Amino acid sequence: MSTKIYSILGCGWLGFSLAKHFIKQHIIIKGSTRSLEKVKVFKAEGIKPYIIDVEKDLDYNDFLKTDVLLVMITSKSFETYQNLIYNIEQSQVKKVIFISSTSVYPRGNKTYTETIETIDSPLTNVEALFRNNSNFETTIIRFAGLFGGERQPGNWFKDKKIPQPNGFVNMIHRDDCIGIISKIIDCNIFGETFNACANHHPTRKDFYTQARKRLGKPAPVFEDAQLLEYKKISPEKLIKRLNYEFLHPDLLDVKESF
Repeated sequence: MSTKIYSILGCGWLGFSLAKHFIKQHIIIKGSTRSLEKVKVFKAEGIKPYIIDVEKDLDYNDFLKTDVLLVMITSKSFETYQNLIYNIEQSQVKKVIFISSTSVYPRGNKTYTETIETIDSPLTNVEALFRNNSNFETTIIRFAGLFGGERQPGNWFKDKKIPQPNGFVNMIHRDDCIGIISKIIDCNIFGETFNACANHHPTRKDFYTQARKRLGKPAPVFEDAQLLEYKKISPEKLIKRLNYEFLHPDLLDVKESF
């Protein structure tokens, strides 16, 4: 059996941890960065480093010699993604995971599934580029707010009032992001769109109060003068399709060391 190769385009806060997870499974990982300083860090972890800036570089064929391409960049340029897709079409890549966001849903004071309308935005247009391409299969993962490790919500809104205290949070821990991506690849589930969000939606007041408490920080201050606007993101499709059990299902009781 040949060794699997995965390429992570945008090997940052999530991608770097994901790469280390895959390396433990003896998968060869190609990781891209725009930072020369990260090359040594990647090599130390066993990641094959590539310096790629998709907004400038037009050709990165060796990076695309892979079994699965994970697109985790933050570019907002539609033209950049068009060029990326052109490069993918010229490569051997047949399976793509595109990391999107639940920001594609409006605050309509309701629960959103993958079948409900999204806003017209650059991100939804980029999603369509991947979804409608017949040269390869793409699974789109719409992640909710990301936290975990050094990214702690208790450190957010440092000197600001937190708006919408009676609204609801849509969050997912990095451990679950990694678990979900791994399961999609292991189960060969491509050509789908998934909401990835903990199926627990405490109020913003409860969530951020507890997040500050966990870090030993003073209680937050809330701005409660606005009209209530919220959205709840449903992960039911993901839970059923992947038979996935969240590692951090209770957002008010997250167990991890800092």
